[in-house]
Amino acid sequence: MKITMRLIIALLIAAAGVAALFSWLQAETDRELMEKELDTRANVLAEGFEEAMRSAVLAGDPDRLRSLIDRFGNRTRLIGLALFDSSGVELSSTASLQGGSPAVTALVYEAIVRDTAVSQFSMLGDRRVHLYARSIQTGTHATGTVLLAHDAAFMAERLTGIWYTNFFRLLVQIVLIILITIVVVRWSITGPIAQAAQWLRGLRAGRTAADQNLPRGDLLGPLGVEVSLLARSLAQARAAAQREARLRMTAEALWTPERLKEHVRNELKAQSLFVVSNREPFMHETVGSVTECIVPAGGLVTALDPILRACGGMWIAHGSGNADREHTGSDGTLRVPPDEPAYTLHRVFLTKEEEEGYYYGFSNEGIWPLCHITHTRPLFRKEDWQHYQLVNRKFADAVLRDIAGEEAPLVLIQDYHFALLPLLIKEQRPDARVAIFWHIPWPNPEVFGICPWKEEMLIGLLGADLIGFHTQFHCNNFLETVDRFLESKTNWEQFSVERNRDRTLVRPFPISVAFPDMPAAGDPASERKALLRVHGIDAAFLGVGVDRIDYTKGILERFLAVERFFELHPEYVGKFTFAQLGAPSRTHIKRYHDLGAELDAAVERINWRFQVRGWKAILYLKAHHNHETINRYYRAADVCLVTSLHDGMNLVAKEFVSARSDDGGVLIVSEFAGAVNELQDAIRVNPYDTEEVAGAIARALTMEEGERQLRMREMRSTVRERNVYRWAANLITGLARVRLPLPQPGSEGEKEPRHG
Repeated sequence: MKITMRLIIALLIAAAGVAALFSWLQAETDRELMEKELDTRANVLAEGFEEAMRSAVLAGDPDRLRSLIDRFGNRTRLIGLALFDSSGVELSSTASLQGGSPAVTALVYEAIVRDTAVSQFSMLGDRRVHLYARSIQTGTHATGTVLLAHDAAFMAERLTGIWYTNFFRLLVQIVLIILITIVVVRWSITGPIAQAAQWLRGLRAGRTAADQNLPRGDLLGPLGVEVSLLARSLAQARAAAQREARLRMTAEALWTPERLKEHVRNELKAQSLFVVSNREPFMHETVGSVTECIVPAGGLVTALDPILRACGGMWIAHGSGNADREHTGSDGTLRVPPDEPAYTLHRVFLTKEEEEGYYYGFSNEGIWPLCHITHTRPLFRKEDWQHYQLVNRKFADAVLRDIAGEEAPLVLIQDYHFALLPLLIKEQRPDARVAIFWHIPWPNPEVFGICPWKEEMLIGLLGADLIGFHTQFHCNNFLETVDRFLESKTNWEQFSVERNRDRTLVRPFPISVAFPDMPAAGDPASERKALLRVHGIDAAFLGVGVDRIDYTKGILERFLAVERFFELHPEYVGKFTFAQLGAPSRTHIKRYHDLGAELDAAVERINWRFQVRGWKAILYLKAHHNHETINRYYRAADVCLVTSLHDGMNLVAKEFVSARSDDGGVLIVSEFAGAVNELQDAIRVNPYDTEEVAGAIARALTMEEGERQLRMREMRSTVRERNVYRWAANLITGLARVRLPLPQPGSEGEKEPRHG
């Protein structure tokens, strides 16, 4: 309230001062105008009877002079008129000027001496008057002087009126200003401040949420953002402390972002970490006239972002956002996250031809189908391979520039887009510790042998000190492939490859998801009803699938299994709906385009076959869904189908489990997905066996509640313990503890094997 009063008083004083200044300026301006008006009026009158006065003076007739004085002396505001000869002697005057006055005499003599018209303001008795004297010329000689006296009292009245009117307006303005000020201050300043203070008190006491929206505006907007970030940080710190306390009480040691950060600091010490991936952690996208910095969906960002926040390293990635260039420095870097910068993002920009050949061509039409073994023929074109080599070299150059000033840097490379990158880096920086994590399956040697450049890819990968896969089975396939196609020593006891006196460790690191801290609120049945109502569907049971629209995910096989389920169990027609959330992907690649058409046709046929008013067998939702929407379907579903034909891990299975805080729902997982190795309590199926998948759906819908909850609790315990932070910690630990080869004594240039 004090600041409000100070503001009002300051405004009042300022407004009064400004109004007084402008009132004075206006009064002075009007006074000058009125003076000029009186001079002009007197001059016009004098000119009007100058000829008559001249004749009367020359004639020397007193009666005629008196007659002229009386005739001209009754004009408006003219209170006196007098006529003097050339010596300044009064010849005739009105009664008001008879007897003269020092002011009149002085003015007349001044007019005679200067031989021009003069004027001044003076007091005539108790009246303020305007005196005007002008000589009467005859040829070149002055024959007399005329003096006019005008009443000037009206000027004071008019000036007083100006001041009175202005201050009246000032009074009104001040009242309005005060009222507006009070409203604005209370609405935009004191009100939001009081609201924020109340929220902070509640937050400090633990009664309110940290993510509550604070008041926004031009004035308090930046402060509100910073306060929100501070509050969120405090809430996270409090939650972390509470988690740590719970863990100590239960003698557990779950991995959290805070524990991961501390672990990374201890492992890396003063070393720097450089992450390389095709996908960037933050991208700038412009839609219409609005540009936003968004976080791309995926577990990779979830896992690696806390690591770089902890060590302040660098993330090198393809700048794929349509507004990335405009928000990147001249050296291709920027600090991220935008709201609280903690590490550096280095964006590498590719031409359209490079992206087409390296990413869509060799990576996704060659390596992707080759490694997934889904009966889609891989396409290997020489120009795609050339672009793949070129882009790997471009990323290598970027990494080498970034690590130029670093001692023993750690480089963590992600996925199949950069098979050549480890060797390109190690050739120039043998002191760097390099790891690559392969996020997709590794096929058996016979399948990988299809690739025309298999030796080059294997040699490039073996440039790394550590290669990670999701499962031990994929590690075994890789070692068998190397053993088949390269001259090297495969150590099956230590799971390593020795080549040219260098050792590469091969290890499984099953990736996971971030397990939620707090259980989700809401009843699954109510959530299911609300979700389906939006689409005009009424169903008692709900199944869900969440995938990129990719031929490796077994979506078509899933639809066929749902169709077979209705054939075998017609009692569920009109009661069970399967919702497929599909994110469009790589649609301009022919195989993906064809798959989209196949899925649309299958959904239309199945829905037409089992059509019931107000119900659909399959609800096919093609869009890029956010995490909140996906989690709503997870929580509402009675069964989740993960029917990948071949997958490294498939995090959908773990996402579904982590979302079911009610211990409800049944998970059906393909035996060809890496997740099946950890989630032993899921129903395991062969996605190619339509009868088996249809039977699994029926089993899931009829499973006893006790068994269903027991299975889910066991799987949730597994995902909670083996979360994404544990995956990241194990991967960083393996990389940081790699021992680099040293030159053998007495043999310069030779190296001894690296040891794990």
